[in-house]
Amino acid sequence: MAEVTPADQSNGQFQGQQLVVQKIYVKDVSFEVPNAPHVFQEIGNEEQPQVQLNLAQKATAMGNDLYEVVLSLTLTCTVGSRTAYLAEVQQAGLFGIAGFSDPDRESIVGSYCPNLLFPYARQLISALVLEGGFPPFLLQPINFDALYAEQQRRRQAGDDVPPPVLNS
Repeated sequence: MAEVTPADQSNGQFQGQQLVVQKIYVKDVSFEVPNAPHVFQEIGNEEQPQVQLNLAQKATAMGNDLYEVVLSLTLTCTVGSRTAYLAEVQQAGLFGIAGFSDPDRESIVGSYCPNLLFPYARQLISALVLEGGFPPFLLQPINFDALYAEQQRRRQAGDDVPPPVLNS
């Protein structure tokens, strides 16, 4: 998706806002079943599997208005005291972001970009779990707008929350 708003074109240079998705890619992926094959026998028994999701994101300024945003998802499934599986995905994207104010750019990197990357990561997690021999698992949608707003609120309250964009 690209959004372009015309602005001052003095000296033949375009001065508008641009948001360009240049590339979406898998940066890292891992799937482990540390207690196979015994864990497959335990899943059908009385104990219900417990699933925990850890979510993180990192943004790096690459220069020339280019930003890499990495959405990291770690899904851990346990049955009793044993780990059934561990799926880790780092879904990344390169985004051209130019002409926006610092707060608007931080909002794009902290909310819009993860929202765009999440469906890719969710699909990859789902495929890993299914091909790992486990029942299908579909992550529920995540409200990155609310997560970003909470991060901004905590930063304004003085909590130690780093900004989403790292300067190069």
